[in-house]
Amino acid sequence: MRLKKELGLMDGVGIVVGIIIGSGIFVSPKGVLQYSGSVGMALIVWAMSGAISMVGALCYAELGTMIPRSGGDYTYILESFGGFPAFLFLWVSLVVILPVSNTVMSLTFANYIIKPVFDTCDVLPDVPVRLIAALVVCFLTWLNCTNVKWTKNVQGAFTAAKVCALGLIIGAGMYHLASGHTELFDDPFRNTKHSVTSLSTAFYQGLFSFAGWNCLNFVVEELKNPYRNLPLAIIISMPLVTVVYFLVNLAYFAVLEADEILASQAVALSFASRALGVVMYAMPACVALSTFGSLNGLLFSCSRLFFVGAREGHLPQAFTLINTKHYTPIPALICQCLMTLCMLTTSDTLVLINCVSFSEALFVFMSISALLWLRYKQPERKRPIKIWLWVVVLFFFVSLFLVIFPVIERPVELGLNLGVLVAGAPVYFIFVRAAPRSKRFNRFMGNLTSVCQLLCLGLPEEKQE
Repeated sequence: MRLKKELGLMDGVGIVVGIIIGSGIFVSPKGVLQYSGSVGMALIVWAMSGAISMVGALCYAELGTMIPRSGGDYTYILESFGGFPAFLFLWVSLVVILPVSNTVMSLTFANYIIKPVFDTCDVLPDVPVRLIAALVVCFLTWLNCTNVKWTKNVQGAFTAAKVCALGLIIGAGMYHLASGHTELFDDPFRNTKHSVTSLSTAFYQGLFSFAGWNCLNFVVEELKNPYRNLPLAIIISMPLVTVVYFLVNLAYFAVLEADEILASQAVALSFASRALGVVMYAMPACVALSTFGSLNGLLFSCSRLFFVGAREGHLPQAFTLINTKHYTPIPALICQCLMTLCMLTTSDTLVLINCVSFSEALFVFMSISALLWLRYKQPERKRPIKIWLWVVVLFFFVSLFLVIFPVIERPVELGLNLGVLVAGAPVYFIFVRAAPRSKRFNRFMGNLTSVCQLLCLGLPEEKQE
């Protein structure tokens, strides 16, 4: 039994684009403007952030075609540095990165789907928001458990919907510019901030708006012809996202003044009320659809991380089980769902985002270090794609910057992340290295696996086939 190769080239493009384009481009592009200081510099930051993310994605394409196994960063760290660092990545992903990312997406979906109902309220009621977030997580988990084809069709449909919504914004902005309203670009670099700290923060926010460019590496084993489709999906999707992000921001800046963008809590809604007339009432639904597609892609791709970790012996063997009817890793999906529901004890998305950003940057840095290490230790290894060394070194230093920067700017969040990371060490040595020697532990894990097998059994006639 193994996962089926059911993802083609356009499915891969849909996953990458669908995960990257979430709620951020609709809601809060003001962060880049706030720290860059001017419209012109903000547009430069967006363009360069897309180019740097493209470089990172190409580095991961080399890793994914050289090590064509699912698991993404976990697999590359395991191959290069051994079990302990790989388990720490798995531990932080299980406890922080994936549940927090899923929770932020689900809460954003809930906020915008419920907004028209409570249109006169300054603050949305907390309980309905969290209940709707929990419902959408459970529904998408069920969808991912049921059928990979349904999941990829949903992903493709919602990716197309969000690109159309962004196309509406771009079209309205370009029409506004073509009508001669170019006065907001008369002095595009006025008030530009030249301090290293401010520009670094602008780039930091811009780069994390492209988060998700490495998600396809988590499902390499389900990708048809990965040596061709993995790099092609990256080459198609990353320039597309970069152009869309740039043009959407250009549209925002053409219609709204910088002060209006900085004062807005939801830039897309402010833009719609100014440029789209009655269509503005559809914008909350567009944001909700966008986050729905991103959450679906995250649940699909990241559940494979637990599956691969269990296959390597770093998680309970129950997570290696695949449903015999649908060929989906049901126990891994259910575990991810439960961890996400636990994070819904809070609805403060800002706190959640601050907790996850450093961990993501740290493990991207480790994966790029793994690429350089394998270039040094195994120069003769087959590499269907080989990126120029100077490109890899460039992204290595970008990744290093993303790790070092929070040490200065956000020491509290850094301390929390390091605490979770350090806590993974005793878990590894007790439950991964020492516990398997215990008969009682092995008996318990065997019982757990037997229970999970009930979730993964298909119909008898299908098993005979």
